[in-house]
Amino acid sequence: MHGVDGHALGGKEPGGPGEHRSARGGLRSRLWVRSVAGQVFLWLLVAVVVLVAVASAALIVQAGSYSTKDAKHRTLDTAIALAHSPGMLSALDGPDPTAALQPLAEEIRKSGDFDYVEILSPAGFRYTSPDPSLIGRHVPGHYYEEALKGPGNVTIPTVFGTTVDGTAPVVRPDGSVAGFVAVGVTVGHVGRTVARQLPVLFGGAAAAVAVGTGGAVLVRRRLRRQTHGLGPAEMTRMYEHHDAVLHAVREGVLIVGGDGRVLLANDEARRLLELPPEVEGRPVTELGLDPGLAELLASGRAATDEVHPAEDRLLAVNNRPTAPYGGPPGSVATIRDTTELRALAGQAEAARARLKLLYDAGARVGTTLDVVRTAQELADVTVPRFADFATVELAEAVLRGDEPLPGTGSAGGPRIRRVAAGGVREDRPFYPAGSQISPLPGTPEATALGSGHATLMADLHQAQAWRARDPQTADRILAYGIHSLVSAPLRARGLTLGTVTFWRADQSEPFGQEDVAFAEELVARAAMCIDNARRYTREHRMAETLQRSLLPRGLPEQSALEAAYRYRPAQRGVGGDWFDVIPLPGFRVALVVGDVVGHGLHAAATMGRLRTAVLNFSALDLPPDELIARLDDLVARLDHGETAAGEGDTENENEGERAAVTGATCLYAIYDPVSGHCTMARAGHPPPALARPDGSVEYVDLPAGPPLGVGGLPFETTELQLAPGTELVLYTDGLVTNRDRDLETGLATLRACLADALADRSPEDTCQAVFDALVPPHPSDDIALLIARTHLLEPDQVATWDVPYDFAAVSRIRNECADQLTAWGLEDLTFTTELILSELITNAIRYGTEPIRVRMLRDTSLVCEVSDGSSTAPHLRYAAITDEGGRGLFLVAQMAERWGTRYTARGKVIWSEQPLTAPEYQFEAMLL
Repeated sequence: MHGVDGHALGGKEPGGPGEHRSARGGLRSRLWVRSVAGQVFLWLLVAVVVLVAVASAALIVQAGSYSTKDAKHRTLDTAIALAHSPGMLSALDGPDPTAALQPLAEEIRKSGDFDYVEILSPAGFRYTSPDPSLIGRHVPGHYYEEALKGPGNVTIPTVFGTTVDGTAPVVRPDGSVAGFVAVGVTVGHVGRTVARQLPVLFGGAAAAVAVGTGGAVLVRRRLRRQTHGLGPAEMTRMYEHHDAVLHAVREGVLIVGGDGRVLLANDEARRLLELPPEVEGRPVTELGLDPGLAELLASGRAATDEVHPAEDRLLAVNNRPTAPYGGPPGSVATIRDTTELRALAGQAEAARARLKLLYDAGARVGTTLDVVRTAQELADVTVPRFADFATVELAEAVLRGDEPLPGTGSAGGPRIRRVAAGGVREDRPFYPAGSQISPLPGTPEATALGSGHATLMADLHQAQAWRARDPQTADRILAYGIHSLVSAPLRARGLTLGTVTFWRADQSEPFGQEDVAFAEELVARAAMCIDNARRYTREHRMAETLQRSLLPRGLPEQSALEAAYRYRPAQRGVGGDWFDVIPLPGFRVALVVGDVVGHGLHAAATMGRLRTAVLNFSALDLPPDELIARLDDLVARLDHGETAAGEGDTENENEGERAAVTGATCLYAIYDPVSGHCTMARAGHPPPALARPDGSVEYVDLPAGPPLGVGGLPFETTELQLAPGTELVLYTDGLVTNRDRDLETGLATLRACLADALADRSPEDTCQAVFDALVPPHPSDDIALLIARTHLLEPDQVATWDVPYDFAAVSRIRNECADQLTAWGLEDLTFTTELILSELITNAIRYGTEPIRVRMLRDTSLVCEVSDGSSTAPHLRYAAITDEGGRGLFLVAQMAERWGTRYTARGKVIWSEQPLTAPEYQFEAMLL
């Protein structure tokens, strides 16, 4: 019995404790395996079903969207094509649009598988319809009116479903609407093709479900095989490995349960958040975290890279809820330390901002060629993006366009002048613009000028040398809140132009070493712009000086005209406009206005050459058309010479320094105050204006002719008879044309301005009124204006005699001339005048032809003229001792102040001019 009992106690009896434990363990293992495998199978099945359902729904929605879009494209394209089809417009405007268009509409409707194709009148009445009974009726609604703005679609709900209508207008050439083309189709009709594909879609979905189910079964079986017989040791090792990995990563991991308590925190999370040792199970709101971070962890909401502070760190937090991923309610957060990354990002942002500032400075500094304006642009572009205040000082020579002298800005050397300042506030405590600055040794400006590099003063309170220059101003600057500066030299092409000083104040960070390099780069770029402006200023001043020296400095004294002028150079560079008033023999006056295309030294020099040529040609007393022709020949020769010289000049070939003169224009007029006769000719120049005494204004119908140097066409002369008091207005094209005004508008404005002139207004006042009305503040081209008011000599100032072709008449004419001189009170001139007239009349009878005429004119001088019908001119020569003749013209030249010959259409005129007062010892001087 004992043995049996012992056997029973020591063996594995049925129902014994050992067997029960074994049975419970095996059952638990099987249940656990089945539970995991079942869950995997179930989740896989649900995932497949959900994916298939979502895909099916997405395809259906996509099919519906595609149907709608396809319907819109088809209807609108068809409507537009039909509206622009040949014959559509003529059919709509024809006597019976329905007869012409109904077959076409039905053919398109059937071939395009549309519900309707309707062609409407502008008022909305049908010309065509699939239902003939609707033809002539008005379409419901006014949707077609939207097509007046252009072709478009509308969606119309109907009993047959949603209908998409595409409507396009039929437009006549004049822009009016002749009718509309409306094409409609039901969306369901378009979607039938897609509906026929749905069985295939659902069949594929069912197959996917079947495949997914089979895959889930296979996974279930595989899981059962993989987890069958897994012991506690293996599971423990798996857990320990997972736990070691979790705590070894360099990213904080914090798991929070659904009740807001901490479930797990790895080592990195404890370090970053400075958590207490026993943190598991405690609410996150009681861990002393930043309120925003505590709220995020407790709420369990999703977040990506949210930045929260933690002591002196910046943490990027990613938080995700665990419930949607099969876990219990709660969330898992990963935490990274981004403090250093933020610092690097800040540096990168600062570098990007500085690059952007350099780019903006390149675009905003140097927009003009004005030195002071360029310096102000530099000050403006750096405030407040780099400094709170900026000041710019330049050498005096730079402002004049010259190169700065050595030692500029140094003690005892040439001073620099503050020319620009900018700041975040207007009440700046610095020396104002225009002040002279003399940097003392040791000051930032002096150090920068001496070294050629930017100088940093991070703390102005400690800058003793800077304060010693002007303690009162330094204290005012410091009291203003300015605490640091960077002073950089303006250097370009080896020249030191001045300095730029950047200042920071109040809460701005002091300048650092990285700011010094940036300031040097910024100032170096601006220095090139300032130097370009300086060089332009020098060239402009030289060109303007040259041009001013070539233009007349005043009008000559003469009594034929009362003249006034205005001249305005272009804003950018001087040009080649010029004018002249040239006294001619016989108290006549020549008026000339010219224009050389272009600007700069070449244009000014060319203008001087042409003006000199006109003065020389006018001395020959040529008629206007002949003078213009000779000037045209001269310009052609100049162009040829410039071209020949430029072909071998490779150095200046691309610089445009050898430019052709072609493009110059000129207007030349001669006015005779004895007859009031005016002749003029022009070469490509704007026509002159005449302001008559009665207030009427007209432009002279003067043939334009080609510009100088073009050649090929002769120049024509226009002759006018001007009443006394008529104003002759000559001008260059810059007066009437500019970027904002065309030629017709400018001429109309000039005409109106001249018409408004008062009768007693002087030419000077008229010039000013014209300039006020037509000249902009900053003209883009040179402007020259010359206004001359005509006068006539009084009848008692002119004496004329016809001379018979007989030598015996010489003495009679001489006596009559002597009597006229006595009547004029010029008895002192009788002897010399008789000698001059005797010689000139005798030569006319001997060598000339009839008619012969003598004329004496008295005004500011005495003029004697002898004309005849011959074109042969006498020449002054020196007779030998043995010659019997040849001394007459020599005597005339000695007794007259001037003498000469001019040719007319019917011969020539030999003239002499004498002062009204006979000089003392005239004949004694001749004998000597």
